[in-house]
Amino acid sequence: MRMRVAVVGAGVSGLTAIKCCLEEGLEPTCFEQSRDIGGLWRYTEHIEAGRPSLYPSVISNTSKEMSAFSDFPYPEDFPVFLPNALLLDYLRCYTEHFGLREHIKFGTTVVSIRKRPDFATTGQWVVVTEVDGKQTLHIFDAVMVCSGNFSEPSLPLHCFPGIEKFQGQYFHSRQYKHPDVFQSKRVLVVGMGNSGVDIAVEASRVAAKVTISTSRGAWVLSRVFDHGYPWDVVLNTRLNSLIRNSLPGPISRALINYKVNQRFNHENYGLQPEKRYFLPVLNDDLPSYILTGRITIKPGVKELKDNSVVFHNCPEEEPIDIIVFCTGYNVSFPFLEEAVVKVENKHASLYKYVFPTHLERPTLAVIGLIKTLGAMMPVAEMQARWVTRVFKGKTANNEPSCPHRHQSYSHFFFFSNSFRFGLSFDKVLKTECLAYMDSLASLIGAKPSVLGLLCRDPQLAFTVFFGPCTPYQYRLGGPGRWQGARQAILTQWDRILKPTRTRVPASCSSLCPSPLIVVGLLLLLAVLIFGF
Repeated sequence: MRMRVAVVGAGVSGLTAIKCCLEEGLEPTCFEQSRDIGGLWRYTEHIEAGRPSLYPSVISNTSKEMSAFSDFPYPEDFPVFLPNALLLDYLRCYTEHFGLREHIKFGTTVVSIRKRPDFATTGQWVVVTEVDGKQTLHIFDAVMVCSGNFSEPSLPLHCFPGIEKFQGQYFHSRQYKHPDVFQSKRVLVVGMGNSGVDIAVEASRVAAKVTISTSRGAWVLSRVFDHGYPWDVVLNTRLNSLIRNSLPGPISRALINYKVNQRFNHENYGLQPEKRYFLPVLNDDLPSYILTGRITIKPGVKELKDNSVVFHNCPEEEPIDIIVFCTGYNVSFPFLEEAVVKVENKHASLYKYVFPTHLERPTLAVIGLIKTLGAMMPVAEMQARWVTRVFKGKTANNEPSCPHRHQSYSHFFFFSNSFRFGLSFDKVLKTECLAYMDSLASLIGAKPSVLGLLCRDPQLAFTVFFGPCTPYQYRLGGPGRWQGARQAILTQWDRILKPTRTRVPASCSSLCPSPLIVVGLLLLLAVLIFGF
């Protein structure tokens, strides 16, 4: 009999979890409490309990080639960075192409997931679901939790003295939909994550005044990076990853400081983060809006009064009418017993951010509960590919194994609040997107060997090492190998540039950047020294 796997949620992580289960011959059943797929990326005008809430202007922060599932490229005419509606269209196409919808039970809420009494020997789970008030009990051999982490807002009002006296309006960013609410108002945005900056920029177009309060600052990156290419296409290459992870910490920090300050000096804009933090925020407008006076950056809130705010190290009171708390979300699994996934001080102990570290048998996995400096879709997919292999007891060589003994739980990692709003630099090195993906790919035998490619296919090796590390690289070999992976890699620049090259002069340059001979020598040197 095939293993029966419960998948909780039909968002990005849930959809790829279903597909990976099918690839491994498992029998997935996905429970989705809403009436459609998409999770975070499905916009609704009203806020639904237990679901993420999206404002209509949201655009992806990672480019389409870096955000694709590894065997399903985006259409070449899609824009480089996707509005939420187009990203949802992509998820619908993915769902239909791989026949995932028939495995999803919509309008079904997962009430509880508990171990069976004989869990130590069977690893099975009792899953209770509810449809229209009627509860049903199921037995599953394994569970993949793909419910995301953007449903329970964190609103620490106790950290803001005087909030009980404030006579204006305040709300969490989860409730935000349209900027009309800010018309002619004096707005304070607390927090400087991506949502906070987005909301501040939108508000500044209609508000009388907008202030962002941040205690730690942030590096601000633009989607448009060197030579007009997408930021992640430039930064997330194997060469850059090798450099970042090989240099001593102080040198790496100095290089990052130099790179991000090339566009503008963060200190002059009040944005320079604390030395030990690397807090990237993606926004194309913030620097110019600060420069033109539309937005002002202030330190953390010291005290709130009836109609004003006092900031640390700023004795003057500033009048405000509305406060938007962009203070993130709590890690929450209401359907799980606390002992299954232990969450303390917003930390969840998970081996490689996936498996609870204390279970007798590794038959429950959390997918997508990680923040890396890269796209979420390929990471969730790689986690799901690894998890389904663990469920089947397979190693990279396709041989049976005992996962709970094979994997050392002494090397588990921690997911924390800092990973949602920014990463301390040391943790960036540990959870850098490419390094993390490679670590999981190695466990299933899907990590590309640049040295091996150099011997068999030099053109592909060159593109893999120096070009953007697109997800297709993890389908070149191993389980789930995709015949179209090589072509997808060699044509990735065509898909990146086609949406923008809508007017091509008579004399134009090549679609992809021309490499220098010295770079080729660096490739040879790197593969020889580091064994790529």
